[in-house]
Amino acid sequence: MIQTFSSTIRRKEMDAVLTCMVDEKLGPGELNAKLIQSVKEFTGCDGAVAFRSPAIAFSYVLKALDLQPGSSVMISALAPSWHYTAVKNLGYEPLVLDVNEDDGLLSPEAVEEGIKKGGRLLLLHETMGILPKIEEILSFGIPVIEDISHSVGASYVFSAAEEDSAAKSEDSGKKAGMAGLYSILGLESNDTITAGGGAVLIAPKRREWIVLKKFTDAAPETDILPDMNSALGFIQLKEFARNEQARKALFAIFQKSLMSGKNKTFARDAENGSTIWSFPVVLSGSFKDAKQYASRKEIEIRPAYEKSVIAVLEEMEQANYIHAKSLFLRTVLFPLYPRLGSESATKIAKVLGTLP
Repeated sequence: MIQTFSSTIRRKEMDAVLTCMVDEKLGPGELNAKLIQSVKEFTGCDGAVAFRSPAIAFSYVLKALDLQPGSSVMISALAPSWHYTAVKNLGYEPLVLDVNEDDGLLSPEAVEEGIKKGGRLLLLHETMGILPKIEEILSFGIPVIEDISHSVGASYVFSAAEEDSAAKSEDSGKKAGMAGLYSILGLESNDTITAGGGAVLIAPKRREWIVLKKFTDAAPETDILPDMNSALGFIQLKEFARNEQARKALFAIFQKSLMSGKNKTFARDAENGSTIWSFPVVLSGSFKDAKQYASRKEIEIRPAYEKSVIAVLEEMEQANYIHAKSLFLRTVLFPLYPRLGSESATKIAKVLGTLP
């Protein structure tokens, strides 16, 4: 059976982790610092801190912003469920917004409506590695925190008309995570870059970094990512270009096969405007039929949003998010990862073209 997800860890990643174990450098230390430096070089950010989980990283964002307890934090109905639970657990009110059915992302219109309903902060998940219309969202003037766990490495692309503005042109060509006040790069097991767990909190500009640093300098060691995880994240980031090239090659093959059938995937920029994270398919038929068909061909597929915000909502509340509910029920993930062999890729491509 070809699994939906498989680690991109190669021997050099394992060597880095084993070296930590042999040297007994397990807690936060030198390799945590190396990971941070690598993130700064990769993104161009001013400062960053690696924490043990995305939720911990988000808690430091709220400290830096000094957001009034009880304020509404806008999140996507298709964001990872930790967005919802972290907002609630930290004493704030999740304001769940519906998505655009074409790409599964929050639209500027949805964000604008959220602001009218009292949204004070936007935690923006860039689902499936696809970037949102960030310049329009930023124009509303609210604090935006990007979750780039899927989209790391992607770049913003603005139209010529938009680049006439000096402010917007300054952001043109910047990588994901560099447009909002802060960004969170998840390093969990199925994120684009994995450290086996954890997250890097990124401050794109010096002004925000100065504020954040006051809080992170006082962070207890139990909040900071250990060196063993940092070693894996560091090597994964160094290997990003190689892994992404492999993912893009597979995506092109799968997309071509899918076009010959009756199902579809999300619209995305084929060049640098998106990062490849798995292969989502929006079914025209039922999940049960698709799963049975793929299983007969020894391919495992999963619901794409089984661990999303909408999955933790009550059924009556789910009905408020029409597009998200539709995608929640109809979108599946097919295997796509760098270590997928050519034989497996050919098998998956054939199934995508004949999927019911």
